[in-house]
Amino acid sequence: MNTDLYVRYNRKNIQDRQIDTLIGLSRAFIADRVVNQAEAECLHAWLVQSSDSKNPIVLNLLSKVAPMMEDGELDAEEAAELFKLLQNFSGGEAEPDEAFKTTRLPVCSPAPEIHFQGGRFLFTGTCAFGTRKRCQEEVERRGGINLASVTRNLDYLILGDYVTASWAHETFGRKIEKAMQYRDAGVPLSIITEEHWLTEAGL
Repeated sequence: MNTDLYVRYNRKNIQDRQIDTLIGLSRAFIADRVVNQAEAECLHAWLVQSSDSKNPIVLNLLSKVAPMMEDGELDAEEAAELFKLLQNFSGGEAEPDEAFKTTRLPVCSPAPEIHFQGGRFLFTGTCAFGTRKRCQEEVERRGGINLASVTRNLDYLILGDYVTASWAHETFGRKIEKAMQYRDAGVPLSIITEEHWLTEAGL
């Protein structure tokens, strides 16, 4: 067994779960449009506890929250700054039970027609439709090909509904950034939302 590969795979799973948890915490803390002392302390404690995983998003947010909590008190200015930080991270305001929509992301506009037969697809983020494997099966069922990474041969990068504006923080959005670079260089690569993919697939 390749121990290094297992460690990397296990670390990725942990980091993915941490991002899901962090988005949930962020949404909960900003629901009443203010972050209070208890919420800031809870967030700080969670970030410290989770920092061992070396998750770049956790470390990035911790580097911003830790200075606010050094004196043990969250003042009004810090509370406003933390609210804005969590709002941006979690994708902004949303109605109760609304998925974290892929707003303010570099999707193609207008959204292109999707040609499934022979098309090359890659998913990033968490899809509301189901697991990554289930989404890939739907692509293959329609004659498409699933790729493992962003390359010049990729036709469609699909952003799961739970990808948020946090894609721009540090290395969280490497797939999106790379796809943007290819697209800006003239490569015919489309960045689309999960919602558009589902509509085109008839799901």
